[in-house]
Amino acid sequence: MHSNMDKDDGNVKYVLTGEGAGNLFIIDEKSGDIHATKRLDREEKAMYTLHAKVIDRRTNREMEADTEFNIKIHDINDNEPKFAKEIFFASVPEMSEVGTSVATVTANDADDQTYGNSARLVYSILQGQPYFSVDSENGTIKTALPGMDREVKENYQVVIQAKDMAGQMGGLSGTTTVSITLSDVNDSPPRFANHSFRVTAVESTEVGGAIGRIKADDPDIGRNAEMDYSIVGGHDMFNIITDQTTQEGVLVVRKGLDYEEKRDYEFRVEVRNTYLDARFVHGLQFKDFATVRVTVEDVDEPPVFTRNPYVIEVHEDTAAGSFVGVVSARDPDAESKPVKYSIDRHTDLERLFNIDSVNGSITTLKALDREMSRWHNISVVATEINNPRQTTRVPVFIKVLDVNDNAPEFAMSYDTFVCENVKAGQLIQTISAVDTDEPLVGHKFVFSIAPANPNFTIVDREDNTANILTRRGGFRRREMSMYFLPVVISDNDYPIQSSTSTLIVRVCACDSRGNMQTCNPEVLPFSDGLTTGALVAILLCVVILLMIVVLFAALRRQRKKEPLIISKEDVRDNVVSYNDEGGGEEDTQAFDIGTLRHPEAMDANKMRRDIIPEMLFPYRRSSPTKDHNGDVRDFINGRLQDNDSDPTAPPYDSLATYAYEGSGSLAESLSSLESGATEGDQDYDYLTGWGPPFKKLAEMYVAKSPDRET
Repeated sequence: MHSNMDKDDGNVKYVLTGEGAGNLFIIDEKSGDIHATKRLDREEKAMYTLHAKVIDRRTNREMEADTEFNIKIHDINDNEPKFAKEIFFASVPEMSEVGTSVATVTANDADDQTYGNSARLVYSILQGQPYFSVDSENGTIKTALPGMDREVKENYQVVIQAKDMAGQMGGLSGTTTVSITLSDVNDSPPRFANHSFRVTAVESTEVGGAIGRIKADDPDIGRNAEMDYSIVGGHDMFNIITDQTTQEGVLVVRKGLDYEEKRDYEFRVEVRNTYLDARFVHGLQFKDFATVRVTVEDVDEPPVFTRNPYVIEVHEDTAAGSFVGVVSARDPDAESKPVKYSIDRHTDLERLFNIDSVNGSITTLKALDREMSRWHNISVVATEINNPRQTTRVPVFIKVLDVNDNAPEFAMSYDTFVCENVKAGQLIQTISAVDTDEPLVGHKFVFSIAPANPNFTIVDREDNTANILTRRGGFRRREMSMYFLPVVISDNDYPIQSSTSTLIVRVCACDSRGNMQTCNPEVLPFSDGLTTGALVAILLCVVILLMIVVLFAALRRQRKKEPLIISKEDVRDNVVSYNDEGGGEEDTQAFDIGTLRHPEAMDANKMRRDIIPEMLFPYRRSSPTKDHNGDVRDFINGRLQDNDSDPTAPPYDSLATYAYEGSGSLAESLSSLESGATEGDQDYDYLTGWGPPFKKLAEMYVAKSPDRET
């Protein structure tokens, strides 16, 4: 920068302001030369706008107006072309024509495209020839080789280069990789690797069951490899369906196989693509054929019934053991093994039927009643005798036909009444009947009264109902409050059944319009029956009897209880009960410890000094004399001494009861021990003379007498 005001005398000072002034650009204050302090990059900023001033050093005043100027950065080729990604993915259909566009890849160069050739790019292919080519100007990749087959090679790696300076020497370059995949087209027909298949099937295969699979090969993929299998001309016994997952043909059975009827089958199977490409149909046949041979194998089959199910009819009056019907089954195998029959008893819990195991004849075990059950559903099982595991069940429905074996009866319970003021011929009730039988022509009931009734009559209405009419008037409750009218009801089926039902007719008081008021019998006056005095006497007797019963009950409650132990030898007659707890050996107020240690010195009548005892058994019997019970006394004293001298004996009162009879018992020993040896030597005939109380005992022992047995 230089100003016209600068006389080169050193009085002018140059000042720079604006973008980058001071840090990027500086100016020499004396000469006005502008210098760059750093390396400049056009790609960061291509132009800077600055302002220059000229100032008088002496006065520090501007000598010229502010001058604006621009610094433009000229481009040099310092940036190489760059692609957006290091690797691109693309696809093209196989068998595409030469020149088919695959993809377009472009690079960017940061240099100035308007200045020189720094940003002028040229594209070329470094890897991927001769299969692909690239347009040098726009980077479009195209196919360069005809007939590229995906089944031969599917993936290709193509390297594209972009070079600036129009591709001249010294230019910068960048590369990228393009992964190209050949997409599939239906250019390959399906083919069977083996044109003959052999399949084996057992005759027990169910309808719809698979017996084998066949497969054709198609090198295509996806929908282009989808195939459809079919039997040429169709087939009655077999069908083939396509497994969409595995693309296999599944052979299935359409009808049941029978080894005994036919053992070998043969048919042709066709396979073709589901979707076709019109570009490749010409000259190729997109289908193939194979022959399938099916061999049926024999299995041991269960018996087969001639019918399924069986429906049999039988009359309900059929007697037990009568023939009902017959079922038949056979072994379908070639050997035709024998079959036996049985009834599943879970279906015949009442055991009403039986079946002949050889010929299958069904008979009744009990009489049948249609009114109890109209149908009986049983299951008959046929089993091979040689192989009991082979069984077949068949339902047998037995319908019980109706027989007129039930008499008609009233349809309901009737509440019939007649008014006292009724007139002759008055309707008092309409009755109907029901019958559990079901005749083919319908029910027809006949009503009658037998024998002839002087009070009522019946009129059959010919519609299975009848009217009950009064034969006379003037009914009186005082004379008779209730009438029993027998009605005979007969049906019209064969044999004719009839029953007699009783209609109860009450006599009631009615108003003038015939509405019932009361049906209770009238109370007769006392003059016609018992007098008032008689009734009072009866009532008084009842009261006295009740008082005697109450008094007797009160006396029984106040009666003293008898002792629970009545044995003369029972030592518990004098046991007393104290409802408190003793203090042990230190309690000298309640008990005398010395007495406990010397029982023979204890006074029998000595009581506790601190409380009043409650006597459980106040009644005392006189003790036997010492002369008669010396052995008992010695026995007890001996036991007492043993307990006194025992150091392990507890320090409190204890009661011991001994079942000792004594040697002076008149009844002698009642024990059964040692009696077996002498029982046979005794004579019990004297028991027969002891009278009726000992009759049973005499029968037991006299019968065992050895003499009588002899």
